[in-house]
Amino acid sequence: MIVLIPSYEPDQRLPQLVADLGGASPVVIVDDGSGPDYAAIFAECERRGATVLRHQVNRGKGAALKTGFAYLAQVFPGEPVVCADSDGQHSPVDILRVAAALDDSGPDMVLGARLFTGRVPLRSKVGNGITRQLFALATRRKLIDTQTGLRAYPARLIPWLLEVPGDRFEYELQLLLRATAEDQDIREVEIATIYLDENASSHFRPLHDSALIYRQLISFVGSSLLAFVLDTSVLFAGVALTGNVTGSAIAARVVSGGSNYAVNRWWVFRNGSAKAPLLPSLLRYAALAASILVANILLLHALLAATGSLLVAKVVTEGTLFAASFLIQRAVVYSCKKRAGSLHDDRIGASFRESVDASADLTAK
Repeated sequence: MIVLIPSYEPDQRLPQLVADLGGASPVVIVDDGSGPDYAAIFAECERRGATVLRHQVNRGKGAALKTGFAYLAQVFPGEPVVCADSDGQHSPVDILRVAAALDDSGPDMVLGARLFTGRVPLRSKVGNGITRQLFALATRRKLIDTQTGLRAYPARLIPWLLEVPGDRFEYELQLLLRATAEDQDIREVEIATIYLDENASSHFRPLHDSALIYRQLISFVGSSLLAFVLDTSVLFAGVALTGNVTGSAIAARVVSGGSNYAVNRWWVFRNGSAKAPLLPSLLRYAALAASILVANILLLHALLAATGSLLVAKVVTEGTLFAASFLIQRAVVYSCKKRAGSLHDDRIGASFRESVDASADLTAK
């Protein structure tokens, strides 16, 4: 089991963590562009037995993790990895417990889950609570801690880890969203909730990084609101002109559906520079749209009869179908699903070379 630690501007807690692990596992640290002021700390980690990989500039936690994964695939092929943070939030005991919960025949990933009891900074408690609820809404799966940085992965998953988009804090949530969509086995192990100095050493920027983390869900909301406006406008115009609710609903869905498909494929569910294949995703979207259309019409008629208000019926109908539509589109319609076992070793090498070429100066002791 390899311990991988992405680090940006650490303090003395990082070399202490290396020492506390006591050689139980090889430790690989990625210096994510901390600069010369922190060179002594990383040199001390090397003296205590860690391997340090270096980015010349700060590229983000996701990029640092990918540099580490690519290095491990080349230097430690077949070895599982446990990822930990460098700010003292993860004790050596918990790191080893999470690592021990993983084996070759076990889960796809193990999360070190904090219960957020005791003295927890308000921004951390609120932020984790919001993310947990949004994650459950989007995936219909409840996890105790969606923002934990203490995670263990088997070796077979490393190619997959290199494929998931994201370079900063959003990367770890993207991993969970993708893993949930692919029905991977995610297990949680309870760990201590540790915040030192009110989490002053954290480099998480609440507004900027939260926007990155929630980008896909926020973008989907925006795309859906645009479709809702188009759909509602065409529906009301159609009913006013023809008096036919069913025909107007079908016409409205065709207009709004076409724009919604294009926006979602080009922006919301785009994986980096890769988009879902046009024809397969279009056929899947059409099948989903037809299914939702049937449900939409049935609910619309039922609620119109019950409330007597077309506006109320429309709002309630769309709200009811929103969560199901997001989940199915993300997991099925725009999926470019690739399980780790289907990827070739040359993809690992390509990802490793990309990390090196993108100014990663890999220095092994």
